[in-house]
Amino acid sequence: MSNSTIIEQKKQLVQEIADKFRNSQSTLLVDYRGLDVAEVTELRKQLREAGVEFKVYKNSMARRAVEEVEYNELSENLVGPTAIAFSNEDVVAPAKILNNFAKEHEALEIKGGVIEGNVASLEQIKELADLPNYEGMVSMLLSVLQAPVRNFAYAAKAIAEQKEEEQGA
Repeated sequence: MSNSTIIEQKKQLVQEIADKFRNSQSTLLVDYRGLDVAEVTELRKQLREAGVEFKVYKNSMARRAVEEVEYNELSENLVGPTAIAFSNEDVVAPAKILNNFAKEHEALEIKGGVIEGNVASLEQIKELADLPNYEGMVSMLLSVLQAPVRNFAYAAKAIAEQKEEEQGA
């Protein structure tokens, strides 16, 4: 292969990574050193089920991509074995899955990430991981919305029962 072909392939790869950074709701960088094949397979499965893409790129290519999308603070995290989790749909899913996995497997370390276009601190990522997922938030909202209706139903039932007792007495 000629040098120009290799350079062109590298440019395309950098562009692909940069596009993934741009298009994702949240992106996390992790050090997976020390995980065995079975553990990495289990982690990939959990992420895939949540619609999260998990890939390993050469750090030099990823560094160029983060510079292109102006997430320069992430460059310092692109050292050693680094895998990147991209989520285009759910902001919370990658943080929740990776944080929970890291609790059970000390070898997995979250290095940093981007949440909705902003470079995030480890504290922000951990806070995000503690939030309920989309379904959890919807069910919380529904229970809040249902409470007044439920209370009204209880009150109406109590009044009806009271009237029945008065009529029966």
